[in-house]
Amino acid sequence: MSDRIFNFSAGPAVMPEPVLERARDEMLNFQDSGMSVMEMSHRSPEFEGILARTERGLRQAMGIPDDYAVLFLQGGASLQFSMVPMNLYLPGRPIDVLHTGAWTEKAIEEIKKVAECRLAASTEAEKFRRLPRPDEIEFNPDASYVHICSNNTIFGTQWRSFPDTGGVPLVADMSSDILSRPVDVSKFGLIFAGAQKNIGPAGVTLVVMRKELAERAPASTPTMLKYATHIKNNSLYNTPPTFGIYMIGLVMDWIEAEGGVVAIEERNEAKAKLLYGTIDATGFYTGTVEKQDRSYMNVNFRIQGSNEELEKKFAKEAEAAGLSGLKGHRSVGGLRASIYNAMPLEGVQTLVDFMREFERKNG
Repeated sequence: MSDRIFNFSAGPAVMPEPVLERARDEMLNFQDSGMSVMEMSHRSPEFEGILARTERGLRQAMGIPDDYAVLFLQGGASLQFSMVPMNLYLPGRPIDVLHTGAWTEKAIEEIKKVAECRLAASTEAEKFRRLPRPDEIEFNPDASYVHICSNNTIFGTQWRSFPDTGGVPLVADMSSDILSRPVDVSKFGLIFAGAQKNIGPAGVTLVVMRKELAERAPASTPTMLKYATHIKNNSLYNTPPTFGIYMIGLVMDWIEAEGGVVAIEERNEAKAKLLYGTIDATGFYTGTVEKQDRSYMNVNFRIQGSNEELEKKFAKEAEAAGLSGLKGHRSVGGLRASIYNAMPLEGVQTLVDFMREFERKNG
């Protein structure tokens, strides 16, 4: 599509063009059903087929074990900040949190409303420029679970390997890096992700969880907020986000066609290496995160001593050049390039070329 720009927005984010093209082609008449996916009943055989194919695709791509449920919910990752503790908290056993930025801060706020919360580690004093080191983490062996955010979109950090929590379930908010690399799902008690970064459009939330953990929820938990409700009803207790689920299925087909998550990871590493290499090449651009914790999804950087006027000029000129969404988050400023799975290497190369020319003119 020659009229498309390179979208570096943190989310909703770029989607694979083959997925958009296929959705376009099937929009009015899905597989000769005579109707759009957006029109069909969620109880129909056609949609039940879509749901089953989407779940199979996710299980294959992520290597999800049979004793894990795959749920398609609503409310975004933000609802999961409340829903997880409402279901998994065991009274008298605090929830440990590794505090690494804005999204764990929001999770902590919600956890405290329904459970006891403690910090197993935090890098807030350093403005989240890095992740906690292993020797800084102190887990409670009797915790209900441990909560982490695998990738921080705002500050640009990413866990390259995950902490060992022993027998305590590890819960991960993977909204912004799910399916960007192979992950051993069996190491987690629960994974959740808003779809609008790597797996589909906004409006559907993926939850992958060990089924036995759903039994922890007290009887007083509202029906719609119980994982057990959605496991029992195969995500069809109420009308689910049908079109979003369909789109996730198309993304799973695209990932398989690209060579699976292993191939996606190789491409993501190449994109990140190219972009970070340009940032580090001279003193004109500066990365904002310690190198060992840099995100491969959200690349944050500043210009010449955090020159805000020059950064505004950069974002404006980049937009005019067809490079959108490069302004940093309002809470931290600077510049940010989100290079999720669907961002092609060509897009990063185009950005790098722009950066070098901008430096030549303004350095």
